[in-house]
Amino acid sequence: MFELFISFFHIVLYQPLFNGLILLYQYIPGRDFGIAVIVLTVLIRLVMYPLGTKGIKTQKALSELQPKMKEIQEKFKHDKEKQGRAMMELYKKEKINPLSGCLPLLIQLPIIIALYQVFLSFKEAGLGPDQLQSLYPFIHFANDISTSFLGIIELTEPFWPLAILVGILQFFQTKMITPKQKGLFSKSKQQDTMGQFSSMMQKQMLYFFPVFIVLILWRLASVVALYLLVFTLFSIVQQYFTLKKTKND
Repeated sequence: MFELFISFFHIVLYQPLFNGLILLYQYIPGRDFGIAVIVLTVLIRLVMYPLGTKGIKTQKALSELQPKMKEIQEKFKHDKEKQGRAMMELYKKEKINPLSGCLPLLIQLPIIIALYQVFLSFKEAGLGPDQLQSLYPFIHFANDISTSFLGIIELTEPFWPLAILVGILQFFQTKMITPKQKGLFSKSKQQDTMGQFSSMMQKQMLYFFPVFIVLILWRLASVVALYLLVFTLFSIVQQYFTLKKTKND
C-alpha cells in the first residue's frame, strides 16, 4: 500500500513538477531557475483559481460566523451531538461548506513536498541517473543546471529574508478576511465573554500563523519560501478582487 502511494506521488506530482521546471528553465530567457519556479507557481495558481475563489469566500464567511458558532458551542457544550447538528444547520442556512476553505491548503501541501523533493535532486551534484529517468521522452536536457535565483539566492539553501517576507504576506492575507470588531457591548455577560474569546482566537491566528510559517521556512531550502511567496502574493491579489466583487454583489 505504501509503495503504491509513493508511486502515485511520483507520477502525479513529482514527475510533472520535475519536468515542468526543467522545461521552463530551458526556454525562459536567461535560464534562471528562480524565474522558472515563479512561472510554475503562477501556472499552478491559475489552475487552482476557481477552487481558490471558493475557498476565500468560505473562509470569509466562516470568520464572520464565529460569534454564532461560539454561541452554539456554549449552548450545547454538554451535548456534542446536538452541537454538531446545530452547526450543520447553521452551515446549511448560510450555504457554507467548511471543507471547501481547507481544500486549497490540502492541495498545496503535497505540491510543496514534491517541489522540495525536486530541489533535493539538484542539491548535491545536479541531475544524476535516477533523476534523468524521471524525464519525459520528449524532454532532452544537458546536465548544466544552476539552482540560483538572479545570481544572488541559492535556492537549495535557506535564505531568511524570504522566510520573513512570506510571514509578512501571510499576516496581511489573514488580516484581509478577519472581520473588524465593531466595539459594541453585548446584550449579556455570556455573549460578551464569547465575543472576547472569539476575538482572542482570531488574533492568535492573525499573529501566530505567520510566525509559525517563518520558523518552518527558516531552515528549509529557499525554493519553498520562493514558492510560498509567489503563491501568497497571488492569493492576496485574488482575495482582494474576490472580496471586492462579493461586497458589490
